[in-house]
Formats: sequence, C-alpha cells, structure tokens
Amino acid sequence: MALFEYFPNYIWNLSVAIAMESGGQIGEVIDMCAPIRDAAAGGADVGTPAFMQQWAMMGDKLIALADEDEAKGRAISASNKLERAALYLFTAERMQGHGQPGRKETYAKARATFDRSTRLGRINRERVEIPLAQGTMPALYTRAGGPGPHPVVVYCNGLDSCKELLYWSRLPEALARRGVSTLCVDQPGSGEALRLQGLPVDPHSENWAAKAVDWLEGQPDVDPKRVGMTGISLGGHFAPRAVAYEPRFASGAVWGANHNWREVQDKRMQREGENPVPHYWAHVMWAFGASDMDEFLAKSTDMNLNGHMDRITVPFLVTHGAEDRQISVAYADDLYDQLVNSPRREKVIFTAREGGVEHVGADNMAYGRDLIADWFAETLGGATA
Repeated sequence: MALFEYFPNYIWNLSVAIAMESGGQIGEVIDMCAPIRDAAAGGADVGTPAFMQQWAMMGDKLIALADEDEAKGRAISASNKLERAALYLFTAERMQGHGQPGRKETYAKARATFDRSTRLGRINRERVEIPLAQGTMPALYTRAGGPGPHPVVVYCNGLDSCKELLYWSRLPEALARRGVSTLCVDQPGSGEALRLQGLPVDPHSENWAAKAVDWLEGQPDVDPKRVGMTGISLGGHFAPRAVAYEPRFASGAVWGANHNWREVQDKRMQREGENPVPHYWAHVMWAFGASDMDEFLAKSTDMNLNGHMDRITVPFLVTHGAEDRQISVAYADDLYDQLVNSPRREKVIFTAREGGVEHVGADNMAYGRDLIADWFAETLGGATA
C-alpha cells in the first residue's frame, strides 16, 4: 500500500491523499491537480496560491450544482455535492500560509458550506460550543442510535486538521454503528478555535479535554462512566496526555503515536522527516501564539510524554504506520513501553500487508478506523457485531 503521489513533493501529495480518504472524487481531484502539477515543482510552499485557486474553483462549481439540486427539491443530492465542496475548500485553505490573501474568506465559505450540507442532508452531526476558561471549543457531536445512555469518545485534531476532517475520517460513523457516540473537537490551536478565536495550543491537553468531559456529563444520552479519548497525528500526543491527567477517561487510543513532539521539532530543523503542511514554521508559530522561533521552542518544551505515561490506568491502544515519513515508528514503541500501569495495552503497527503504512493511514484509513472503533466498542461497552 502506498500514498497516491501525483506531485513531486510529499506535502502536496499528503493533502491530496487526505482529501481522497475524506470523500473526494478521483476525477474531480485530477481536474483540480492537473493544471497545477508544474507549480508543485518549485517546492511545497511556493505554489500554494495556485493550489487554493484550483481547489476553490471546484468548490464553487459544486456549490452551484448543489444550488440547482436544491431548487428542484433534491436536498440529499445537494448535500452530497456540498460535502465535497466543503472538503475541497477546507483543503485549499489548509495549504495556505498564515495571512495569505483569501485564506480567511475561503475558510468562512467552507464552514458555511459544511453547515448547509449538514442541514440539507440531515447528517448525524450537531455543531456545539464547549465553554473553556477562555473562549469556547467548537465541536461536532455524532450520536449513536437507539436507547441510551451511550458511551462516547472525544476525538481531537492534530496540528493542522479541523473537526470537519475528523468527521470525514468516518471514525464517528464507524463508532456510531458500534453504539458509541463521538465528539470531534477543534481544540485550542486548531480549526475554529485558532482561526476565529485566536486560541493557541495548550500543551497540557487535560485542560481542554476536561472541559469536553464536563460538557458530556451534562448530556442525557451520555454514560459519564464510559468516556474515551483519541486523537490523530499530533492528537496522538494530546490524547495520551489527557488520559494520563483526566481520571474520568475510561479508555484511550492514538491514531499515530506522537510521543515526543518537541524532539520532532529538533529533527525538522535538521531536515529530518517530512513536514505536514506548507509554510511549516510560520504555521507552528501561529498555532502556538509565538512571535519567533525561540518563543515557539520554549512553548513546545512540554510536548514530551516521557515521565507521564505511568499515570494511565485504563485500557490504551497505540497505532502507527510502519512507513510514517513524519513521525518515527519508534515513538509508538516508547508510548507502549511506558504504559506500565494500563490494565490492557495494545500496539498495532500497520504494515504493507493491510495498508495504512503512511502517517495516520493517509494511504488507507480503513484499517485504523475499524481497529480504533472496535477498540472503543470493546473497552467502553459498545458492540463489534
């Protein structure tokens, strides 16, 4: 299993792969990418305005087609087109540098399109706002069907994802089929929390994760004794930290083990490993609310799980791709080895036999999705059959 590599650089290919795994149509993706193939040759950063232009154009075309469907009373078809339009717009926005002209407007259009699709398609996701010490944490709540109360999983972003991409990973759908609800969060430093409220990354993820649990405890369809926590990419750092310091979590998992992210920054400065987004250093300084590299490195000092994982006393699953080009598979070993007080710990490294070998399964998310959904069904009391 390998990443679909249309462009001559990893970062652009990663965005394309994520879009296809999130519901993009291959014909539309090729139509967007063909005119900008040469633009990628100059490096990951240089051609990103052209990337946004092509992907936003496709988003606009799909919105126009959805308008025609809606005018004919075909709300489900309109929603299907709006889902892809929102996906392409979010992808276009994600590739831009902080402050790039048009980025803010593209994000606003993506959000509005996503919300319209939810309404027209009557999709099982409710937008909610969770109070934080400062500001709020926007989230998407997907409910398990049938009589409750149900177990629920808090699902957090990586460095550069958003709650909409979490939803499109289809983990919430997989969990709902197993009787488990999902709360996809834009935690500080990601998604809306960063873009619209300016809330920077909090390395102590238990602070915002605890607020998510507080909110869930107030929902009548939630069993507060059966709340789990997972995260993707850099969320594979935030989730273990939160489970270690928030005792109300009953189970945990990571989709990619990001055990010592501070050390990863040292490696990236030495050009070791691939970056997840263009304009990487500008992005992390924005996400952390840092004015320069020294301040960013100081603020990221605590992004290291060594010495904390013995606090986890609940079941915990570690997953990682064997060919991850961003985050070393050795970090999965570190995390698993340090879960000495977990009553049930498991480590799964995805290999070429099944796929999902790239960073967070960008080549094939199916195996990680099913495994994590089954894990929470088993450890929180859902159903795997």
